[in-house]
Amino acid sequence: MSRLESIDVVRLRWFVAVAQELHFARAAKSLHISRQKLSHAVIDLENELGTKLFVPGAQPTQLTDDGRELQEQARAIIARAESAAQGQQPQAPAVLRVGFVPGVTVSKWSRIWAERFPDTPLEVSALAQADQEAALRAGRVDMCFVRLPIDRDGMSAIPLYREVPVVVVQKEHPLSVFDEVRVADLADERLQDTSDVDAVGGALELVAAAGGAAIVPHSLARLHHRRDLVYRPMLDVPDTEVALAWPADRTTDLVEEFIGVVRGRSERSSRAPARADESESRKKPTAKKTGGRPAPAKKKPTRRRGR
Repeated sequence: MSRLESIDVVRLRWFVAVAQELHFARAAKSLHISRQKLSHAVIDLENELGTKLFVPGAQPTQLTDDGRELQEQARAIIARAESAAQGQQPQAPAVLRVGFVPGVTVSKWSRIWAERFPDTPLEVSALAQADQEAALRAGRVDMCFVRLPIDRDGMSAIPLYREVPVVVVQKEHPLSVFDEVRVADLADERLQDTSDVDAVGGALELVAAAGGAAIVPHSLARLHHRRDLVYRPMLDVPDTEVALAWPADRTTDLVEEFIGVVRGRSERSSRAPARADESESRKKPTAKKTGGRPAPAKKKPTRRRGR
């Protein structure tokens, strides 16, 4: 173990993670690396030190005597490295990390945050919709603009707006002259699969190349806009709902402040608890919809073929 001081601290952290979990898959998940990469790092460490750190073939995973000794020494080295790093670097300001899924525009809220909290950085990250919940639960972001539904266990969420679905067709398609479209109008159309929201761009490319139609949230039609395609509101397809979500047990002051920004509270207004915001959203209908759908009329809406 005399060569221990020359080993990269990152590799020691990885080893300590496995030693604590005694489970390679769980340790890899906590480190946000692949299990294969973690296993190779441990094998390389064993080869470099010339000893086995884990009992070969043991189920569950067990440390050898040398592994237990290394665990204690590695913790001490890691602690010294962290202490030295803190002494060399100034204290970084608090950071709020906010994710958003495709189609959500956060520039307005980012601008207001920068004006109101210039000393607190806002890190904004684009996320795949398939990753929205995992990123929150793993702590990669503090909050996220998500598309509902999500698993609400341990999560707080404030619904923000509903989004009108639209049908996308080629520019010269007969439906392009409609103001609004019903599902019945698509009976003879080949519908592209848009169940994977993160792959909508590819589905619209297929519509442009091979025809047919695709039903997507309005913001995604705008995001992937093409000159050879047009989109029209759908009348009898459910809206999608966008919400601001965060882990309930991580409702920090910064989280509360960002909720205030999104909710439109002024800089001088008193800050209401997030729970009050959430309960209010359950009592009242969502304030707005996007996508240009006309307000409901008393009479059945008609469609015009001429524009």
